[in-house]
Amino acid sequence: MNPKKGILIGLLFAFLVMGILSMQRAMPEEKNERIYKAVKIYSPYTLEKRIGGLTIINTQTGDKEKPSAADVLLRLDELDKEWGKSHLQVIDKSLIVLGENNQTIVKIFIETENERAFIKSFYGI
Repeated sequence: MNPKKGILIGLLFAFLVMGILSMQRAMPEEKNERIYKAVKIYSPYTLEKRIGGLTIINTQTGDKEKPSAADVLLRLDELDKEWGKSHLQVIDKSLIVLGENNQTIVKIFIETENERAFIKSFYGI
């Protein structure tokens, strides 16, 4: 193998590794599907698809955020975590979703320890 082929193969391999690493970095955390879907209904943050990309909208205030395409899902997770810390409570085997005036909106039963671990790791409560 001559040096030119070695350099070419090395560059291709380096770009492949960098691409895989950047894709892994841009992926959001894995979520417990049942709990996340039940809580997401009450979260004020939604994604809006536009020609220019995705926009995160706060439905309560109407504020719009336009992060880069690679960071949009990570930013949505950050916003959901912030909201969850102030609007979610775990009492015994229930996850309670609170409204703006600390009134109970809904109780979600925690069925498994896996769901409890997800709530603790994702929302920090």
